[in-house]
Amino acid sequence: MTSLREWLQQAREERWGLLVDLVFAIVWVTMVDLLFRVLEGPVWAYYMFMLAGIIAYFGLFWNLELAKSQR
Repeated sequence: MTSLREWLQQAREERWGLLVDLVFAIVWVTMVDLLFRVLEGPVWAYYMFMLAGIIAYFGLFWNLELAKSQR
């Protein structure tokens, strides 16, 4: 198990990555929640959109890495 000091050091080294991950998650969950509050969609679709956020996250950042490597 890592100590708090090691965890803080790693968080400082990767702060922008962590911040981007957090912002993406907050924006995705907020958009899905607002969409389903307005449309009053079924609960199963709500959870499918939340699950789609995981796929969208990895797809977005995979494409960004691909674009950076092709430069």
